Amino acid sequence: MPLRSLLIVGTFALRLPRGAVHVRAALARFLKTLLLAVLLATAAHADTITVQSAEVRIEEDGYYLNADFDFTINPTLEEALHKGVPLYFLLEFEVTRPRWYWFDDKIVTYSTQYRVSYTPLTRQYRVSMGLLNQNFDSLEEVQRLLSRVTSRQVARRDQLPRNTHLEAAVRLRLDVNQLPKPFQVYALASREWSLQSDWYRWEFGT
Repeated sequence: MPLRSLLIVGTFALRLPRGAVHVRAALARFLKTLLLAVLLATAAHADTITVQSAEVRIEEDGYYLNADFDFTINPTLEEALHKGVPLYFLLEFEVTRPRWYWFDDKIVTYSTQYRVSYTPLTRQYRVSMGLLNQNFDSLEEVQRLLSRVTSRQVARRDQLPRNTHLEAAVRLRLDVNQLPKPFQVYALASREWSLQSDWYRWEFGT
């Protein structure tokens, strides 16, 4: 609802007769709920990671993803890291086959999780991806690692049909579901914790 409409409703509520206590209270609760919904919607749709480019490369043994993202780990998230809160980033990729007569057929789904943490003793950042761990001296190095996906195998050659036009999609986001519960609640209403990209889609042939 536009801000002007909210103000009109609020003005109407203030001009109600003093005897209409229940109506005034109900309208006040409604306005608070509506304003909270608007704030949450704004935070949820914050597009703070940009997909600069993405492609699928076909090799003899499978399909490989190259992608570049542009984003910055803001001071709020950096402070959380320094206080011992690890951040989890999720790279998601999928391949679908469009169907005009029904829902698109999702053929391949792939995801990988990055765990970013900070060690005060060594003053280093650690990025963990499965069994692989890497240490970095600066947050800028961490960002460079997360922002570039190079030759990542996302499907075997036999997983996709031959001679077919398919649609690929990729995105990168901060997985707030992995945060401690108090941070999850705060993240819902805070733009600074809404670090994510929209799905970036493109067509390719096999």
